[in-house]
Amino acid sequence: MSVAVPFLLLLLAAMFASYHRMRLAYWAAMTASLLVVAWLLGANGVATIVAALIVAAIAIPLLVPQFRKPRITTPLLKFYTRLLPPLSDTERTALEAGTVGFEGELFSGKPDWDKLLSLPKPELTAEEQAFLDGPCEQLCRMTNDWDITHVRADLPPELWEFVKEHKFFGLNIPKEYGGLGFSALMNHKVIQKLASISTVVSSTVGVPNSLGPAELLMHYGTDEQKSEYLPRLADGREVPCFALTGPFAGSDATSIPDYGIVCMGDWNGANVLGFRLTLNKRYITLAPVATLIGVAFRMYDPDGLLGDKKDIGISLALVPRDTPGLDIGRRHFPLNSPFQNGPIHGKDIFVPLSQLIGGEDYAGKGWQMLMECLSIGRSITLPSTASGGAKLAAVVTGAYARIRKQFGLSVGRFEGVEEALARIAGKAYAISALSQATAAAVARGENPAVPSTIAKYHCTQMGREVVIDAMDVHGGKGIILGPRNYLGRAWQATPISITVEGANIMTRSLMIFGQGAILCHPWVMKEMKSAQLEDPVARIDQFDDALFGHIGFAFSNAVRSLWFGLTSARIGKAPGDDYTRRFYRKLDRYSAALALMADTSMLLLGGKLKFKESLSGRLGDVLSQLYICSSMLKRYEDEGRPAGDRPLLAWAFHDAINKIETALSGALRNFPIRPIGYVLWMLIFPWGRRAQAPSDQLGHRAASLLMTPCDARQRMGDGVFLAPTANNPAGRIDSYLPKVILAEPVERKFLKALKNSDIEALEFDAQLDEGVREGWITADERKQLEELRAMTLDAITVDDFEAWELRAASFDRLAGVGDSRAAA
Repeated sequence: MSVAVPFLLLLLAAMFASYHRMRLAYWAAMTASLLVVAWLLGANGVATIVAALIVAAIAIPLLVPQFRKPRITTPLLKFYTRLLPPLSDTERTALEAGTVGFEGELFSGKPDWDKLLSLPKPELTAEEQAFLDGPCEQLCRMTNDWDITHVRADLPPELWEFVKEHKFFGLNIPKEYGGLGFSALMNHKVIQKLASISTVVSSTVGVPNSLGPAELLMHYGTDEQKSEYLPRLADGREVPCFALTGPFAGSDATSIPDYGIVCMGDWNGANVLGFRLTLNKRYITLAPVATLIGVAFRMYDPDGLLGDKKDIGISLALVPRDTPGLDIGRRHFPLNSPFQNGPIHGKDIFVPLSQLIGGEDYAGKGWQMLMECLSIGRSITLPSTASGGAKLAAVVTGAYARIRKQFGLSVGRFEGVEEALARIAGKAYAISALSQATAAAVARGENPAVPSTIAKYHCTQMGREVVIDAMDVHGGKGIILGPRNYLGRAWQATPISITVEGANIMTRSLMIFGQGAILCHPWVMKEMKSAQLEDPVARIDQFDDALFGHIGFAFSNAVRSLWFGLTSARIGKAPGDDYTRRFYRKLDRYSAALALMADTSMLLLGGKLKFKESLSGRLGDVLSQLYICSSMLKRYEDEGRPAGDRPLLAWAFHDAINKIETALSGALRNFPIRPIGYVLWMLIFPWGRRAQAPSDQLGHRAASLLMTPCDARQRMGDGVFLAPTANNPAGRIDSYLPKVILAEPVERKFLKALKNSDIEALEFDAQLDEGVREGWITADERKQLEELRAMTLDAITVDDFEAWELRAASFDRLAGVGDSRAAA
């Protein structure tokens, strides 16, 4: 036998053991057995002995703890400690905040899909469904978005009263405190539905139920604070806001300059211990109407009234609106989406320590409190808003594209429009699945720090792309504002969602991978924590376990990446049905590639990695798309694997995989250490890139679903407000679709006969009269065509106004010309 055989067996055994993540002892025993068999079958003796010595040289030192720990682990621990980037307390708090769910599996390189598929299907209780079908539906029917956004720049009084009376501000507040006690999933469903009729209404309801006084009180408030404030927040007697950002502290909330100096002062006639608060906040949603303001500030104790620590740190307090010195400023005007938003100012406002959220025990713990609650709010409000808008845009744009005709053909039949419809359909499907997945995680009791950033970034980003395509399909219908326009305000509002709760640029380039690489990685956090232990024995023992687990993990992902690349992920065990099994295999491949890239980047770049934002952003894109695909597959399974949804799932999946390969390719081509980039490319893309954008044929199938009544289209519209009411032109257009389709054969028959006739009538009604007389159509078909014309006209008509109707009401007062409406 050839001299190469023992070394080939050694290599194959190593790859097999790495792929399956076998323990080192098992690899050594397996390799030794193979070498013995090879020797007995006539393999070259010298080669066999050399191969055996290589196995012994690796296995013996690593399998003997008394040798490994002092001679290998201890020097590596010293090197690791020097390599470990310094972390500030705020960075450490942010990294350790939250829990790890299935996203940890995606970072493992070998996802356990049973964990995903065994998660309970997200479902509402009967009480929650009744609220969604009752008060929430009624609120949508009461909402006139044009009146809110153009006429009043606010909700009308009856809407304010309705949301308070029906406890929309207390969706999550427990029943024992007068709230509704609904789940996070229900919160998602309510915001999604309200966003489909008015983003002003959805944000007004969403903010009190996400990051704000109620959420913070439920987690950290004292019993007295909960009993005093939660019932009043639940029934709307108190309207909350939370003041975090300011002119010099936007996304970098840890640098807030607002401060409170601990001192004695008067409060309700008594001299008590508190702090003098000076603040300058802006962009605070609900501030203009808020009665209870949550404030983040840095607390100082120069006189040592609380102890020896002078800089206590970021703290959170509740400040009633009527507190002397507090100034609620004038309103901001966010892009013609006039939800209540404005600045808050104050200087030397005295607030007692009893107003600290959680009391004195939580002084200085505000950043930790925010990090633990921010991800909950970020998981629901903005993703749900994007989901409501995208789902509505999908079904209504599909109906409009079928109804609207140019050159005698529905515009949705033109391939250019079809491409836009396919993008709308696929992205709306992805947004819906992603937003529901993060809400469901919160409902299960998780605190999904990494998924929340993924959902916030990608739902709002894809939501913007959906409304861009929807506007293009609608053309003039989309750009003329008025009561009939259901897209214009969404177009104007999308940058707001992109900007708030952490600007999207920062979220992508810093947060997704920055948090995920440490929080979700199976070994990195363990290594970091073990390296900081005080006990030297425990430090070495725990670091030893984590380090060699990490080394085996890295080898495994290198082998798995190469194998999946060579086989194009066509071989291997995977869950799912015959249609989706290939999808799971692809995700296995890119999970291994992500883990390999992450380990290599962290090892070679160390602390410099957090400054390589382009690399971090691209690796964050890979993690994000893996999570989005997982969410879509979970939705597909939960809904019973509906065959009708397959074009939507496939389009969104192939789009995501193409984005994964684009991100990996960009990261590898621009890897800071170029030779390492070339080696990684050969491991991940041994045959080059293979993923492609969704095909035109698949796009045609996805677009057709939006223009045809079917179960898949109905599921797309589930959870949004589509009632064909006077205040909902989008719902009316959607309701026309079945009748329009039934009338299409009659319309084609009539137009063909008209074209081949010598009738001179120019008016539509006269042409119909001639058609009945000539026998082209029956009297009933004439009524059908008249109804078709009326529905088409309602769908395509845009608004027009008198000049005075478009002027701000203050214009006439400032100009001193009196009531121009009366003059008109």
